[in-house]
Amino acid sequence: MPASSLKKNNVRQAGSGTTSIVFSHGFGCDQNMWRFVAPAFEKDFKTVLFDHVGAGGSDLSAYDPAKYASLDGYADDVVEMGRELGWRDAIFVGHSVSAMIGVLASQRAPGMFSKLVLVGPSPRYIDDQGYFGGFTSQQIEELLEGLSDNHMGWSAAMAPAIMGNPDRPELGAELTNSFCRTDPEIARQFARATFMSDNRSDLPKVVADTLILQCADDIIASERVGEYVHEHIPGSRIVYLKASGHCPNLSAPDEVVRAIRSFV
Repeated sequence: MPASSLKKNNVRQAGSGTTSIVFSHGFGCDQNMWRFVAPAFEKDFKTVLFDHVGAGGSDLSAYDPAKYASLDGYADDVVEMGRELGWRDAIFVGHSVSAMIGVLASQRAPGMFSKLVLVGPSPRYIDDQGYFGGFTSQQIEELLEGLSDNHMGWSAAMAPAIMGNPDRPELGAELTNSFCRTDPEIARQFARATFMSDNRSDLPKVVADTLILQCADDIIASERVGEYVHEHIPGSRIVYLKASGHCPNLSAPDEVVRAIRSFV
């Protein structure tokens, strides 16, 4: 494995299949968020886990504020890994903001990904004329200001709400701890890149076979948002999970595995 990818993005491979299935984490998380999902595919695929630069075990010295000011920088990293590791007709599974990172990466490198699995995707979080994203501009600015002013307090308040499943507080606690482990300055910049993004125009350009996994009671990416993604990616399929909240890879991994397995 090329040293640059191994170090920069903390790449971990397992399994013995000829096709790679790549799991990409969301904001404030790392590859550990896939620990209940990825092993289920090791028998039939080569599983690939990695950390976005600035998260988990990635090389923090590789963080460039200019490059990662938008999701394009993260998509470029995915393409770089794919080229170095020889991905062809691979499967990309992206959670939350990584759903759009995967959309961008698939367009930058035609043929690298034949299938996309978008878990809780949103092409734009801010409401616009004729578009419901779930947040007003003021709400997003307040969210970003809160994160900038008090990273730990923001994490403790937001993570359980994002996770949902209040009857299982250990899930919210895990996400809180994950948020708190992230460098505050990098978290602030990644949050801005995430919540200010607008990838609506990229959806109709997707040519990979696409599956959308939509949770109930997701405060980050509601059903209306998931349905918008479904309507604008040609030939895509949407599965409504019984899982609630924004992180079914932790709260309902068996259901996520079944949905992905039926697609791939």
